[in-house]
Amino acid sequence: MEWKKGMYKISDASDALDLDFICRELSKSYWAGERVRSSIVESIRNSLCFGLYDALGKQVGFARVVTDKVVFSWICDVIIHEDYRGRGLGKWLMSCVLEHPDVKNTKQRLATRDAHGLYEKFGFQTDEMMTRRT
Repeated sequence: MEWKKGMYKISDASDALDLDFICRELSKSYWAGERVRSSIVESIRNSLCFGLYDALGKQVGFARVVTDKVVFSWICDVIIHEDYRGRGLGKWLMSCVLEHPDVKNTKQRLATRDAHGLYEKFGFQTDEMMTRRT
């Protein structure tokens, strides 16, 4: 699937993903900073992934969903490059993820330590089972 908004595009096409971008951005995160590249690549191969691209086709965002496509979806690894934050792209990316036919009818979960405000806008509530502890 593909969504367009202004000069940006979101796609679930796995062959369009920029693995260098994803690995670099995840290495900066508190939740995936210690993952090795091979683990990231394998996790992408086994998940439903979304790339966010600018007008030139450069990847500027990413989200990954682990799902059985019927009952359960875990939304994870949501990232927007720091130069593109504050433009509503994270909200748009989440909207596209949640409307995807493989996700929208499942029970959706996620874990976050610092983005509760963003995810509450989409109806997520704190769930102790999915809370990340460090």
